[in-house]
Amino acid sequence: MNTLEIYRIADPAALAAASVSGAYEGEAHDRADGFIHCSGLDQLAGTLEAHYAGASRLAVAVIDAGALGDTLKWEASRGGELFPHIYGPLPFSAVRAVHLITRTDDGWRLPQELCP
Repeated sequence: MNTLEIYRIADPAALAAASVSGAYEGEAHDRADGFIHCSGLDQLAGTLEAHYAGASRLAVAVIDAGALGDTLKWEASRGGELFPHIYGPLPFSAVRAVHLITRTDDGWRLPQELCP
């Protein structure tokens, strides 16, 4: 059985700190909105372009959605599309992988496993 995965784009240092503390609390925009913003695989590229155009280096956490229980809600966001939101801290034990990504002149370079 395949596990549903969701994805969190984040500052690499914030995810590194979460790997030590055991939980990711989100960043300033998450705390302001009351939840941790995430994306589905097919939403990653659009989220990167819409919200991270000024960044040059980021991390993408691959998260086991099944490990989040009731803290995971799918809610309408950009263009009415449903996006995964985590209400509460993300336990780092739910993170299956972290990929560092960089922006090139042609846009964000995602590893093959993050390309739908």
